Amino acid sequence: MREADPPGRDVLWRAVGGQRRDVTLGALLGMGHQTGEALVPVLIGVAVERGVVDGDVPGLLLWLAVLAAVYVGLSLSFRFSARAGERASVTAAHHLRTELVGRVLAPEGGADEGRLPGELTNVATEDAKRVGAVAMALVVALAAAAGLVVSAVALLRVSLVLGLLVLMGTPLLLWFGHLLSKPLERRSETEQERAARASGVAADLVAGLRVLKGIGAEPAAVARYRRISGDSLAATLRAARAEAWQNGVVTVLTGTFIALVALVGGRLAARGDIGLGDLVSSVGLALFLIGPLTEFAWVNTELAQGRASAARIAEILDAPPAVPPGPTSTDRASGRPDRSDTVPHAAEGRLRLRRVSYRTLRSVDLDIAAGEILGVAAPDPADATALLRLLGRSADPEAGAVELDGRNLTALHIKDVRAAILVAAHDADLFEGTVLENVTAAAGARTSAVTLVGPAMAASGTDEVARSLPDGVYTPVTARGRSLSGGQRQRVALARALAADTPVLVVHEPATAVDAVTEVRVAAGIRDLRRGRTTLLVTNSPALLAVTDRVVLLQHGRITATGDHERLVHTCAPYRTAVLT
Repeated sequence: MREADPPGRDVLWRAVGGQRRDVTLGALLGMGHQTGEALVPVLIGVAVERGVVDGDVPGLLLWLAVLAAVYVGLSLSFRFSARAGERASVTAAHHLRTELVGRVLAPEGGADEGRLPGELTNVATEDAKRVGAVAMALVVALAAAAGLVVSAVALLRVSLVLGLLVLMGTPLLLWFGHLLSKPLERRSETEQERAARASGVAADLVAGLRVLKGIGAEPAAVARYRRISGDSLAATLRAARAEAWQNGVVTVLTGTFIALVALVGGRLAARGDIGLGDLVSSVGLALFLIGPLTEFAWVNTELAQGRASAARIAEILDAPPAVPPGPTSTDRASGRPDRSDTVPHAAEGRLRLRRVSYRTLRSVDLDIAAGEILGVAAPDPADATALLRLLGRSADPEAGAVELDGRNLTALHIKDVRAAILVAAHDADLFEGTVLENVTAAAGARTSAVTLVGPAMAASGTDEVARSLPDGVYTPVTARGRSLSGGQRQRVALARALAADTPVLVVHEPATAVDAVTEVRVAAGIRDLRRGRTTLLVTNSPALLAVTDRVVLLQHGRITATGDHERLVHTCAPYRTAVLT
């Protein structure tokens, strides 16, 4: 039975194979360079033989001219070989980064499960760089192999013994170097894993620095990072020791091998089996062999680290989706995707939950009419989170079904679901850019959405935010919106959701960081702007619930009460407790 491929092998093949042209060009030029390097000792030996032994001055000058031409070729071939190899390396790394970002941002999700953002960033930078470096390592390996072959042939011309010594000894050295790279590969994988974890924790702590200072938790945060950073340092040192051990042993073996070649060549010259020029050539070739063999040691190191990084990249690229993306039918006649089963942007917006169970939710039945503004009061945040995940199809029900316009969400492609239903989470982040760019981020080029930008800013109170900023809507916003206050971030995020103009909008606690007057204005703005469009307000705010057409109380994972806000306040004690206390 064929053994399964090691993790990451496919990543390596695709990374290098995608740069086949540059790798081939770099390898050919590198092989030419190494061939020239191997010929230099031979040409010097011929020049010595002609000029010193035979006294042929014109012949000496001729071979010196040939040697000069070879050096010119060496310079050009090295330059362009290195250029092609580096281009292959950085391009392969770029394509891997793009593929990783695409997988992490894929609608079906799953790639970021259990990983901090900093960890993903580390994989997309350092690991992608190490895998890309394999392309350069392959160029160097092929070039070094050409140098070894040419030097072995040259030594065979000088002496059969010397040639066979190189041809038989070199594979043994390379095999031993490969064995020595195995511990480095294992420790390199651990090193990158711990380094990624430390980067992720550092990014997480920096993002929450203001909160940590507010609650006086800096010592605990520092202690946590010191512990994780210490683990990363220990793993790095172990990998460095493995690399140093490998390089040291390979250097000793290489030096011993070169000394043996030189010794055999000297003995042959002493016995008169080879001439002075051949002795110079054999000693020069022995010294030349240090270069290719050292390069092979470097190649083994790069391959070991590249294999370890490729395995980490493969874990993300091959991560199972959080939800299946949904069916994609194809028109047999045209070969193009058949969009007859997709959800148009002008979907009616009818939602239905049929005996849905997921996490804390238990057999939830709920019908939401098209164009209805529904309030969902959920005293337990876990119930609200579970509902949001189902409506945004970040997860599928454990039992039951969620339907849009009579069609099960699982029967639709996830991109179509996301185009029809927008879930605006309470902790939504802003992006680096201007306030206006953040508001229009989800609007795209749709005319209906673009025309809603102004009204969306007014409905969410973002127009007030813009007036208080130095450059209005063109004021730059730092990553995650940290340059704005909590209330300002919340209003800009709400404006972004409203401007998207999706058939169904689900908003979770959009006004917890604003004052009471602004909260009332935001509630009225949502009601007016979303009139006739299906809207769910998942909140315990009485100001927001008061503008809805109907409210349901989601308690202990079940719908326990339904009606308008005023009636529930007066007749339902659990509801009154949830929204008024």
